[in-house]
Amino acid sequence: MATRWGICSAGKISNDFTVALKTLPAEDHQVVAVAARKLGDAQEFAKKHSISRAYGSYEELARDPDVDVVYVGTIHPHHLKVCQLFTNAKKNVLCEKPLAMNTKEVKEIVDSAKRNDVFLMEAVWTRFFPASVEIRRLLAQRELGEVKMVRSEFGVPLQDVPRSVQKELGGGAILDLGIYCLQFIFMVYNGEKPESIQATGICLETGVDETVTVTLKFSKNRMAVLTCSSGVQLPNEALVVGTKGTLKVPCNMWCPTSLVVNGEETQYPVPEACLPLNFINSTGMRYEAEEVRQCLLKGLKQSAVMSHADSLLLAEVEDEIRRQVGVVYSQDCQ
Repeated sequence: MATRWGICSAGKISNDFTVALKTLPAEDHQVVAVAARKLGDAQEFAKKHSISRAYGSYEELARDPDVDVVYVGTIHPHHLKVCQLFTNAKKNVLCEKPLAMNTKEVKEIVDSAKRNDVFLMEAVWTRFFPASVEIRRLLAQRELGEVKMVRSEFGVPLQDVPRSVQKELGGGAILDLGIYCLQFIFMVYNGEKPESIQATGICLETGVDETVTVTLKFSKNRMAVLTCSSGVQLPNEALVVGTKGTLKVPCNMWCPTSLVVNGEETQYPVPEACLPLNFINSTGMRYEAEEVRQCLLKGLKQSAVMSHADSLLLAEVEDEIRRQVGVVYSQDCQ
């Protein structure tokens, strides 16, 4: 039986997620409904993607008995209330990253999912790409020896994008871009909490971070460095250095389609899209969708690849980085 998806929000990322679902077997994944704050937007989205039901409120989607799991594609300041709406309606949830604005909100969302006995996962799509699966395999088999250093960077000019620069829209490089660098580091170091965090950065007049560099120290003298920026284009590479070798994600580290291991490159392409996409390699969201299906079929309430603990660790470290850089959201004061 197909996993029946409801799409919450009719924006760009929801478009790409819905297109990604079309690369999977129709007997496994089916979009049955979409909801937006304006009925017209939901109807337009439904027509474009051949979805049978369109709702002009998220509450109507929450009440739909035919929806097994909801993909939440709203901007992150709305994630707390929207996720709680669906978990309280006993709906399973896949929510875009960052899961929430801070650790307190992440805990509230996780607690609500546990209380209602539903599946919840932060949509850190990167972890489910075939290239990322191969990275974890190489690390598990100690192909690189003992990892000593991880480097990760993500920078794209986003100064003309309101949600990237306006505080009330959850703007800032750490929550939007740095989260990808952090999750990569934590994936390599197997979810270990860093012993120390040193962050420095530049903030915009709007009060959000534009460029941030962070040095993390882990146990056994292992290090990591990340840089994220919404002001400049960076090479967007990731590097893992071990005692026996080196692994590099040569570009697009947040949606990797190639790896260079000890100088040898291997390609891991994603499927072609049947409709136009807003973001690069977006059909790669198919892998996180399939992970959700497999977890639901097994009766699991979280994914081992991107667990609740992983989301909490990300939020805690993001909070500390923002504290050091001087970025405070209204949600931090509530």
